[in-house]
Amino acid sequence: MNVHFFPSRRIAWYMAKMFLLRSLAVLAALVVILMTLDLLGESGKILRVPGNGDAELWRYVSLRVPQLIARFLPFAVLLGTLIALATLNQNSEVVSMKAAGISAHQIIAPLILASLVVAALSFVFNERIVTRATQTLNAWTKVDYGPVPKDTGITPNVWVRFGDDLFLAREVRSDGGVARLSNVTIYDRRWETLQRIVNAKSARPENGAWRLEQVETFDVDKGTKSNQPSLLYGKGLDPTQFTLSDVRADEQPFATLQAAIQDLRIAGRPTSELETGFWHKFSGPLSAVLMPLLAAVAAFGLARSGQLFVRAVIGMALGFAYFVVDNFALAMGNLGAYPPLLAAWAPFALFLLIGETVLIRTEE
Repeated sequence: MNVHFFPSRRIAWYMAKMFLLRSLAVLAALVVILMTLDLLGESGKILRVPGNGDAELWRYVSLRVPQLIARFLPFAVLLGTLIALATLNQNSEVVSMKAAGISAHQIIAPLILASLVVAALSFVFNERIVTRATQTLNAWTKVDYGPVPKDTGITPNVWVRFGDDLFLAREVRSDGGVARLSNVTIYDRRWETLQRIVNAKSARPENGAWRLEQVETFDVDKGTKSNQPSLLYGKGLDPTQFTLSDVRADEQPFATLQAAIQDLRIAGRPTSELETGFWHKFSGPLSAVLMPLLAAVAAFGLARSGQLFVRAVIGMALGFAYFVVDNFALAMGNLGAYPPLLAAWAPFALFLLIGETVLIRTEE
């Protein structure tokens, strides 16, 4: 009985090299094609801005390519694995390996080890390059590819929930660490029923509450309006709930994102979407490890039986099914329907079991 996890060093290196070269070739082809199509759609918007030219087009390409690499790397690994294994099967190399006593797990092991290296490089690439490119590109698209204004320290349209009440500050300015609100609207609710709407020109913290200036109150039950020069409201509402900036998981490295999640949780902000994104920073790159396992069905079975194409289609279907389930789970996690940890890791665990089951049945 062969108890070694890997085949011989020469076979392992041969298979890993074949897998990596084909995966990189597929990734390069996908990125070139998709970048060309994307640039055709966005170039008109970029060149529409006065002063933009070829330099801005190349800037867009430099910011968009890292996103495409991060998104389609698992697809490339899946297709590269299918091509490599189908080629080995077609040339009867898999039959020769099995005749030499090499098991199905040993045949796939070099590919899984190589995909672990790909996953580690993908994680570092996402953290060091993709997050910065995404942050820069998002800021650029917000101004329709025009000049990006400098940070003024003003955050527009901040919503905060305090008990049943909803606060909307159309401008939040931080002066020396103290929050100043402008054009404030408060939706005063009791048991989620709207009682009154309070509008104020400005608001500032005072004695653990908020001093509203130039207040106009609309009583919903009576249908009447009243005006006051000032009003003390919202005792216990922490000013940091307004000054915390909007955080996006795809723009932050995992350490920065973890600290932001803790701050938002302390301030009473919802964090389910960010927590899901945090865990997916780890499960996302690891999806590359699943692809050789899911595509392994293409390696086994007699090529002359005419079922090689069918097996390749089955492997491709398993891989694409994973991406569908993963995106669905992420959407549910962002909505709060699934716990963040479950939303990020359940598809990975499920398809790991499916791939291993298929491989064991193949070996039997």
